[in-house]
Amino acid sequence: MKDAQILWVSLSKQSAKEVPFLADNYAKFLGGRGLGVKLLYDRVNPEIDPLSPDNLLIFAVGPLTATSVPTAGRFAVVTKSPLTGTIFDSNCGGYFGPQLRRAGFTAVVIEGRATSPVYLWINDNEIEFRSAEPVWGKEVSNTTDHLLDETDSKAQVACIGPAGENQVKLASIMSDKHRAAGRGGVGAVMGAKNLKAVVIQGTKKVTVSDEKQLDQVVSRVRRLLKKDSITNKSLPVYGTAVLVNLINEYGLLPTHNFQEGTFNDAEGVSGEKLLERIFVKKYHCFGCPIGCGRITRAYGEEGGGPEYETIWALGPQCGVNDLEWIAAANNRCNELGLDTISLGSTIGCAMELVQKGNLDAQLSFGDTEGLIKLIDEIALAKGLGAELGEGSKTLATQYNAPELAMQVKGLELPAYDPRGVQGHALASATSNRGGCHLRGYMIGPEILGSPVLVDRDRIEGKAGLVNLFQNLSAAMDSMILCRFTTFAFSVQDYADLVTAATNLSVNGKELLQIGERIWNLERLFNLREGFSAKDDCLPPRFSTPLPEGGSRNRIVHLEKMLPEYYRLRGWSSKGYPSEAKLKQLNIQ
Repeated sequence: MKDAQILWVSLSKQSAKEVPFLADNYAKFLGGRGLGVKLLYDRVNPEIDPLSPDNLLIFAVGPLTATSVPTAGRFAVVTKSPLTGTIFDSNCGGYFGPQLRRAGFTAVVIEGRATSPVYLWINDNEIEFRSAEPVWGKEVSNTTDHLLDETDSKAQVACIGPAGENQVKLASIMSDKHRAAGRGGVGAVMGAKNLKAVVIQGTKKVTVSDEKQLDQVVSRVRRLLKKDSITNKSLPVYGTAVLVNLINEYGLLPTHNFQEGTFNDAEGVSGEKLLERIFVKKYHCFGCPIGCGRITRAYGEEGGGPEYETIWALGPQCGVNDLEWIAAANNRCNELGLDTISLGSTIGCAMELVQKGNLDAQLSFGDTEGLIKLIDEIALAKGLGAELGEGSKTLATQYNAPELAMQVKGLELPAYDPRGVQGHALASATSNRGGCHLRGYMIGPEILGSPVLVDRDRIEGKAGLVNLFQNLSAAMDSMILCRFTTFAFSVQDYADLVTAATNLSVNGKELLQIGERIWNLERLFNLREGFSAKDDCLPPRFSTPLPEGGSRNRIVHLEKMLPEYYRLRGWSSKGYPSEAKLKQLNIQ
């Protein structure tokens, strides 16, 4: 990315300037998540309010973006999260990322706050601040269509809906109308800056270091994708919802706010049933041969998704078995710009608060009456919706039952009960951004047998595997590629792609060290914000055995794994990176 620049935007001053992408940062952090983390750590002072003008909002791509590498269409959004208070990155597929790279930028860094609603129009090197008053208050599809009519039909739009405008802490940033940078309230940060959208049109050629070498590596990894049963069969045919029946069979599908791990009508909301009942066509992100995305029809309306996590969050988590309703609710969330994982999990938490007598509201597991209206109220920050829009941790604490919030560091846990997967439990507890399955996807080796099957109940050796997967994930989010490629690619495959596309020469070990550097810098950011080892924990519920199903009688043994995890990380027993580790990683 020797030709790339960082576009530094001040909304307060309505100014923009290009600054060089320093070679040292390039070698240490690659781009994407890594570059965003470095910029945020250096520029955002401790204890600032995430919704203040002083917070940065960073859109970043990586050295593989918009090249011939499969799945190289993603972009990262990096900021300090208003939901968690942690350093945060959320990444998104679709077609926005390649336009950013083709405009000649590796990142757009946005600071300050506009005095009135604006959108940013980037047409290669021409930068304009335009009024967003005509689309302020509009939903995502109408906003996208209006801005493309006003700019260029070939451009790409990343925008917020009403949830982001109202600074709801579950707000996402949407692109391609239904692709979401969805977690941590990144949309709220955008709304707090009075920024409705970033519209980009890029026409420049993306160059690579060794085109012939890259072609050879790309040809090899494409064969690997075709050879792997997950990336060539399961995901293309059924999408991510292929996981519903499998995870339920293992007793890991959280039901009724994680009170159980088995949903009695999992088949009714499965990927197989989606294909049979509401499927319209597949959706491919830029450069992706897998095509896991779904376009579906519910109640006569087409929309993108729902993905596995959304089916769970709006389905089993809330006791709902109506697949068409789940798809319609997902479409509503996309239009309003809401993170479906945190939203569904928080509604499930509210349902249990009602069940336990802590909250007086018309909410009960399995009942969808009034839920679409509640989703709208969350986005508009009205009534009970305003309380749910703060997230499950704040909600449950407010009603004197903090243990009913299924979250880590304030971020709601996704669709895997950790009691039946010890490595996944450790990865969730130690995630720098909070409750997340994508910081180190241990479901791969523990359930799917990718790259190899390991005993999901075994404790020994899990700390080392989690360490490895977390470092690789950080590097991948900086290249930046889709997580599904890990089912087919080795660490060396990723290193070969980076070497061919850039002027860097890295092997697998060196690539993992880049990921480790990013992980440690994120840890330092969180420690600076007041987080500590006590936050590397899971809700107390997971110390109670699951009552039935494929993970019956299992609990999490976090206390047995954390000491080894800290030791392998080169951290103290209190979770602080040692001076030796920071020196080894060349972190100042």
